[in-house]
Amino acid sequence: MIEIISTQDGSHTLRLAALNETYHSIHGAVQESKHVFIRHGFEAKVLQGNHDLHILEVGFGTGLNALLTVHASRQHHVKVYYHSLEAYPLDEAIWSQLNYPGETERNVFHQLHRVEWNHWNSITENFEFFKDTNKLEDALLQATTYDLVYFDAFAPEKQPEMWTIAVFQKIYDAMKPGATLVTYCAKGQVKRDLKSIGFTVEALPGPPGKREMIRAIRS
Repeated sequence: MIEIISTQDGSHTLRLAALNETYHSIHGAVQESKHVFIRHGFEAKVLQGNHDLHILEVGFGTGLNALLTVHASRQHHVKVYYHSLEAYPLDEAIWSQLNYPGETERNVFHQLHRVEWNHWNSITENFEFFKDTNKLEDALLQATTYDLVYFDAFAPEKQPEMWTIAVFQKIYDAMKPGATLVTYCAKGQVKRDLKSIGFTVEALPGPPGKREMIRAIRS
């Protein structure tokens, strides 16, 4: 069972009863995604002079990160190639009720959910989108492809199979040298595992409700 709930910034998230877990922070879904993935991921890469970004997202979920990235790509005039993994897509009856998009963004949000799976789609002039139904362990990731990774799996205690050294090694191999991985998680074991693979790990201030988040750079 999936339940739509409101978070403290007024934006929706989903509660998955089977895991007793929410898709986003209850302290604010939109502000968490903006803080972790846009500010410390996307915009940090733009400040480094990147104007052409290949992004891997682990967990399309509600489509919030993708929607915010479409907006950021327009704002910063960056061409984005966005590869999003989601093995368990939401039904339209659920995602169509989410309150993320304003009227000007509603068509884009619906398009992100409705476009063909496992096929590249042009969402805007700046945003090319590949929505992948494979699990991460089954996905074909080309070596040294991605500039930025949004790692947005459920928490380690809820989905431990997504937070293993083998998973992070596969992602590391798919990233370009100097590429960035960002995640809301800041657990010590995750930091140690990332460092053991070869990432340089930063503990950054977290979004509301969290003391820290992780940004990891492929050396």
